[in-house]
Amino acid sequence: METMNIALPESMKHFVQERVSEGGYSSASEYVRELIRADQKRKVEERIDALLLEGLDSGEPVPVTREYWEEKKRKLTERLGKAISHQ
Repeated sequence: METMNIALPESMKHFVQERVSEGGYSSASEYVRELIRADQKRKVEERIDALLLEGLDSGEPVPVTREYWEEKKRKLTERLGKAISHQ
């Protein structure tokens, strides 16, 4: 694991130390790693939200039925078969 040094104002350092001493974290590093993981998760969720909105705005809705998925699967299987046979 790589080491990274960060500079914090005294008030933030005190806050981190309080969070660690409250028992939720074993070290300041663990606390910071958890904050970074939460931020990474938030960014992924923002991307998913953007893609969902893009999908909603992409045109006329298509009813998604069992037959729709069966046809999609058939076409993809056919396409995969052609791709494999050309290798």
